[in-house]
Amino acid sequence: MADGGVEAEQTAIPAAVRTGSSIGPFLAKTAGVLILLVLAVLIALWGVQRYVSERLTPDPVTVASASLQGLREQNRLSAFAARYVAVVTSTQSQLGFQTQKTLIMPGTVRYEVDLAKLTQRDVAWNPETHTLSVRLPPVEVDGPQVDLNAIREYGSGGVLSTFTNAEAQLDAANRRAGQAELLRQAREPTAITLARDASRRAVERSFTMPLRAVGVDAKVVVRFADEPVANDERWDVSRSLDEVLANRR
Repeated sequence: MADGGVEAEQTAIPAAVRTGSSIGPFLAKTAGVLILLVLAVLIALWGVQRYVSERLTPDPVTVASASLQGLREQNRLSAFAARYVAVVTSTQSQLGFQTQKTLIMPGTVRYEVDLAKLTQRDVAWNPETHTLSVRLPPVEVDGPQVDLNAIREYGSGGVLSTFTNAEAQLDAANRRAGQAELLRQAREPTAITLARDASRRAVERSFTMPLRAVGVDAKVVVRFADEPVANDERWDVSRSLDEVLANRR
């Protein structure tokens, strides 16, 4: 029996070895399956994150394009108006006589920007600096709208008005000169600067508010096509909305 026990013990050792050799490949296969499952989960999570990023994250270009369309539909922007007073005097000489009349003419001038001229090429987005650059058409002067009830005239045609139409000529000359003077005042550099600043602020708000509403913190820079540019300043060379959207099609 001792010999049989020895044989049994000897035969048990190879059996154990055979059992261990079968568990090794099983564990390896299990580990491989687990690794594949982990990779699949990671890929799925990456896909979900990418989908959320693309679908739910606000796109500044899309928001800016919608804001641009809204501005264009307004047609004209009138963000500034000013009242001026023209004082002009005309003189008429006939038959050895001379007469003159002075006219005081108040009038209101509106400064407008033709938003219908805006295109996607005038709006550029810089994703690195989060800056939206907008180039506006020049400010246009509309008017003057003369306040007829506030017009004052001094002087008369005198003797000439009795025998000629000197007074009517003086009135017509004064009105032409008055309107020209109102326009001259309205086109002064200081007045144009004030009009640009008011229009600039209005357009900046039109783009900034929608961007902030969707959580995009962007800087909006507005300038005019005819606005003087300093030697050390250059227009943003980022791609325009037209170029960005064209690449997405």
